[in-house]
Amino acid sequence: MTNRTPIHEEDLHAYVDGELPPPRRQEVEAWLATHPEDAARVAAWRAQAEAIRARYGAVVNEPVPSRLAVERLARAGSAWRRAAAAGVAFAFALGAAAGWFGHAVWEAPRPLAAVATEAVEAHRLYIAERRHPIEVQAGESHLIPWLSRRVGTSLPAPDLAAQGLRLLGGRLLPGLSGHAAALFMYESASGERFTLYCRRAKAPGSAPSYRDSGQVGSFSWAREETACVLSGPADRARLEGVAGSAYRQLEQRATRTGALTAD
Repeated sequence: MTNRTPIHEEDLHAYVDGELPPPRRQEVEAWLATHPEDAARVAAWRAQAEAIRARYGAVVNEPVPSRLAVERLARAGSAWRRAAAAGVAFAFALGAAAGWFGHAVWEAPRPLAAVATEAVEAHRLYIAERRHPIEVQAGESHLIPWLSRRVGTSLPAPDLAAQGLRLLGGRLLPGLSGHAAALFMYESASGERFTLYCRRAKAPGSAPSYRDSGQVGSFSWAREETACVLSGPADRARLEGVAGSAYRQLEQRATRTGALTAD
């Protein structure tokens, strides 16, 4: 970042809101690529905004109740003034409620959706890296033990060679709410990159579910308080094959591990 304007918190907020001009946006993206804590904050803000939209967005498209029609309020005189005052109070109350909802979004309603948002943000950030997309190469013997230990659960990297993908390696990321996350990156012969993001999460067990995030698609699932998200180009059929293979391998390993523990 030599000879460039320092990145401040307001820049990060403007980046999340899509309000930065292209040159400044590129500087912020370069900053996030080397500052994982800020990258995690950006992912958190985006996940919070999405959760709030999912919870309250429908209200925006609801028709105005007839009792609040402008013509009726205009005729009402003082009643209009009372309704306006009530509207201001409601706006403040809604803002406060949304703030508290966002504050608690990681603790309750849609934990798997929150993890999926984190994963897609991490995917977008790191697949663009050419020189340092991962921390530890796939051939390093400590890659799997290190990430498993830091995340707090066994995390084998699925073999996706049948889908034309080779494992490049992985990196440790600061997940939300104090949870460390592992990111495994795969690459095809043509240069397409896919990532598998895993972290601990209090989410009920589920089968893979698809999510379209523009140019990025993802399949997310959870098992035994571990959430996994497979992200890649938004070709659903292609992504479904890759995610299905990863899901089956992880399920088979978990089943074998459970059987050995029971014995």
